[in-house]
Amino acid sequence: MHLKLVTTLALVAPSHALIRFGCSQLVVDRLDPLVEPGNAPSAHLHQIIGGNSFVPDMSPAKHDPAKLSTCTTCQPADDFSNYWTASLYFRARNGTYKRVTQKANSGFEGQNGGMTVYYMQNQLADYQQKAKVKAFQPGFRMLIGTPTASTKAEADRYPQLTYTCLQDMGTRFPETKNFPKKPCPSGIMVNLRFPTCWDGKNLDSPDHMSHMAYTESGTFESQGPCPASHPVRMPQLMYEVIYETAPFNDASLWPEDGSQPFVYSFGDSTGYGNHGDYVFGWKDDALQKIMDEECFVRCSTMRTQTIEQMNNCSVARKVVEDVGDDNWLTALPGHGHMKRTSSS
Repeated sequence: MHLKLVTTLALVAPSHALIRFGCSQLVVDRLDPLVEPGNAPSAHLHQIIGGNSFVPDMSPAKHDPAKLSTCTTCQPADDFSNYWTASLYFRARNGTYKRVTQKANSGFEGQNGGMTVYYMQNQLADYQQKAKVKAFQPGFRMLIGTPTASTKAEADRYPQLTYTCLQDMGTRFPETKNFPKKPCPSGIMVNLRFPTCWDGKNLDSPDHMSHMAYTESGTFESQGPCPASHPVRMPQLMYEVIYETAPFNDASLWPEDGSQPFVYSFGDSTGYGNHGDYVFGWKDDALQKIMDEECFVRCSTMRTQTIEQMNNCSVARKVVEDVGDDNWLTALPGHGHMKRTSSS
């Protein structure tokens, strides 16, 4: 279990850094500055965390989160990056939808939704963290996964996007590529691990993925070498998003045919469309200093803020609509004949 592992290994002197921190929810909005820059609304709903300068158009030429943000929902006070993932919905037997909220991970109780973020030199179980990595640079952005994946074969292109059915808050295995098919007592954890090999030249690419690659042996955990086309080793960026499915775990609420009832905001009920986005926004060289420090989770060079300060950072929705927090929706936001009251 990750939490017990982190707690135990933090007592052993490492060589370099691994950090794990919580980020509260900044906003839930139908925006996607990477795939649909400038659009308000975008095609589907996301939960966004990080710096409060998040806007529909975040092109590097005009937008540096570290300079424009005045607060962040993340524990590191110098991290104004933005991280976002698709929202999840429960579909009732009558075809209506209610949004499934996110909840804090163990160790971050009191955090308002959000997710847990990791930056690592080596896999989580390796307390030595020996590998030297180059931190992401201003203007860097990437995404992983695709909402159009509808089969396991398509999802397997992204081997490190998985789900864990939480029996309790310490559960971490097994992991699946599709949504769990039975109720999960403590929620569904969505795991997103980004590629770690950079081409050394481009801060972005047209598909927001091609400038990054997996190791030659396939996964970060295997500690394989980076391919010659992408020779620069960068930190492993990992998200853990926990959806609070407990209010919907009564089997009598599930479809009569026994199928699972959860669906992403873009309409995927398989889970194969798992994807996540990242826009770098650490202040100055704060992330590189942390990665160069000999520390494990608790790093002296990482300035932190309280959970209360994290929760106090938020922005208003740019697209004002009913996203199904209080009411049951007849269609997912952006799908069907949903009425949107206003947008800016």
